[in-house]
Amino acid sequence: MKKFLAILLILFLFLTACSNEIKSITLATTTSTQDSGLLDYLLPYFEKDTGIKVKVIAKGTGEALEIGKRGDADCLLVHSKAKEIDFINQGYGVKRYEVMYNDFVIVGPKDDPAKVKDNASDDPIKAFELIYKSNSKFISRGDESGTHQKEKDIWKKANIEPKWKNYIVTGLGMGQVLNMANEKNAYTLTDRGTYLSMKDKVELNVLCEKNSVLINQYSLIMLNPEKINFRQHEAKIFIDWMISERGQKLIGEFGKEKYGQSLFIPNAGR
Repeated sequence: MKKFLAILLILFLFLTACSNEIKSITLATTTSTQDSGLLDYLLPYFEKDTGIKVKVIAKGTGEALEIGKRGDADCLLVHSKAKEIDFINQGYGVKRYEVMYNDFVIVGPKDDPAKVKDNASDDPIKAFELIYKSNSKFISRGDESGTHQKEKDIWKKANIEPKWKNYIVTGLGMGQVLNMANEKNAYTLTDRGTYLSMKDKVELNVLCEKNSVLINQYSLIMLNPEKINFRQHEAKIFIDWMISERGQKLIGEFGKEKYGQSLFIPNAGR
């Protein structure tokens, strides 16, 4: 009888421990979703709705994808379509979910020595030409992030090899790059969300915007369980929540009250 009761007690403790286990996932994402404040705003809602905690690793898209390949994350939220498709084609992911977008802008010092505002306010390719030809300072993330990929794409379209004395490669995240551009009176390319979240802390103006080249699409990637060991069930719950009506509504509301506009536009399933 004592042995039977002991077994029952062990079983009870085991079941109790299982029921009290805190579920969690690790999300590898870009610095812009962190620096803009989006994740600090969004994740408490997700955790309250599902009981799943989210640990965030904020790196550039290139590094986030490498983290996913190593199996050190359960889900990815990134923004470089070409790299995302290549990631899936290599077998590391099974599906890409477009979830939201904003746009990139070229920001720079108020005196605008390259005269971008006057001559290329909606033409990023011409804006880069003006910055290069005027030998102005330009801060590049240089970290294979989604922003760096977009920057390289614009340089390529402008047929310019970005190597000159005042072209500064940093390897830093978006918030740090904006601070450096501010300190050095330099130009840089940034996502609008991060810029707006830091607008009151820097003296940089938006000088070029609103061109289809500057669209900045964010996507979630479901990893491939046949190639990577990860928390598949919790990752799917996270993705489903982000693209759900509730998740999309919350994304669309972020920033409206403080900045007068949404920092990210939800577009799941559109």
